[in-house]
Amino acid sequence: MNRIIEKIEALSVMKKYPQKLSYKGDLSLLERPKVSIVGSRRPSSYTRQYTQDIATALVKRGVVTVSGAAMGVDAVAHLGAGMDNTIAVLPSGIDIRYPAVNRELIAGIEAQGLTLSQFEEGFRATSWSFVLRNEIVVALGDVLVVTEADEGSGSMRSVEYALEMGKEIFVLSQRIGESMGTNTLLRQGLAQPIYAIEDFAARFGVETATALPKDAFYYFCQQHPTLDSVVEAFGDRVYVAELEGIVRIEGGIVSLV
Repeated sequence: MNRIIEKIEALSVMKKYPQKLSYKGDLSLLERPKVSIVGSRRPSSYTRQYTQDIATALVKRGVVTVSGAAMGVDAVAHLGAGMDNTIAVLPSGIDIRYPAVNRELIAGIEAQGLTLSQFEEGFRATSWSFVLRNEIVVALGDVLVVTEADEGSGSMRSVEYALEMGKEIFVLSQRIGESMGTNTLLRQGLAQPIYAIEDFAARFGVETATALPKDAFYYFCQQHPTLDSVVEAFGDRVYVAELEGIVRIEGGIVSLV
């Protein structure tokens, strides 16, 4: 059953907030750190491998992957994150699983993750709805990752949105003559290269095997916050977690063990 979301704070950076947003799935994913991943519908095997690796490394740090459920990079990113750690923004009505080739993927995200749509039920994707979908994908993420893109592609339109919103942009390093869109971004100094997956993922905290429930406290501590900020947000819970060996407090900074 689809429902309507009243407000998503992350979308306030859009030029025009969507009139209505329908969803299926788990809204709590919106409360976690998020990275938007987009790219070519026909990625190379190199891009497929490292797109999946990026999404998987982010999940280990509690980060949700946001993408558009399209063929290629989008689908790989969703799969790399796992159905319960991903948000798919649809270019069609929430009741239409488009594209058909990704029908089962979208159904899995509906059941375990989250799907969003700004279009009425029954609406079928058009060239302009992809553009509107892309803006929401970019707005939801803390940063944008473009793993492969040709110049003039839809992924490069997503880059324009990211620049307008002041989002950091990251791209996979690619060979000369390939992924000309992302190579142009690097040449122009508009994006930062990802040379090592773990180095990029480490921006969002350390990988941890802690048994701590993955709730708001977990994701807050994942970012190495100050002790004062944790106490302000969660009170004495941080001291209980320290006694249980779940977090450590050093130099006024809280970290997961």
